[in-house]
Amino acid sequence: MYTLTYESVEAYDLTTDELKLLFETSNKKNIKENITGCLVYYHGRFIQLLEGDFENIIRLYDRIKVDERHTEVHLFSDDTISERAFPEWVMAYFPLDRNLIAENELQKFQSNLSVLSDLMAVDNLTARLFWRRVKFNVEQP
Repeated sequence: MYTLTYESVEAYDLTTDELKLLFETSNKKNIKENITGCLVYYHGRFIQLLEGDFENIIRLYDRIKVDERHTEVHLFSDDTISERAFPEWVMAYFPLDRNLIAENELQKFQSNLSVLSDLMAVDNLTARLFWRRVKFNVEQP
């Protein structure tokens, strides 16, 4: 089994509906290809860890690199793994209309992701780097 983690920046301001469609479509495709992982979308940045068969992961990553919604796609870790860190597909994002969100809700979201990244007991380097990057991004002003 193979895993990789990448980060990208949204190419344009994605609407809430576009994000929902992206997440729903991705889930359906990933289930069919037995791909699991975690996608965190926060302040216009995607950080994603993917797990599955090498060919399926590389094919998906190649599609992401040319997807018009992504820019600055950077792979920052990949590895062969014996078991999945995320046996179920999990996604987290903060609603785009930040003007309508109370500041304390944003702080709770940031805190929850930061704490979650500290609590995740993962045994592969790629998953550890994924959570470090998530924590770094949510703790930025």
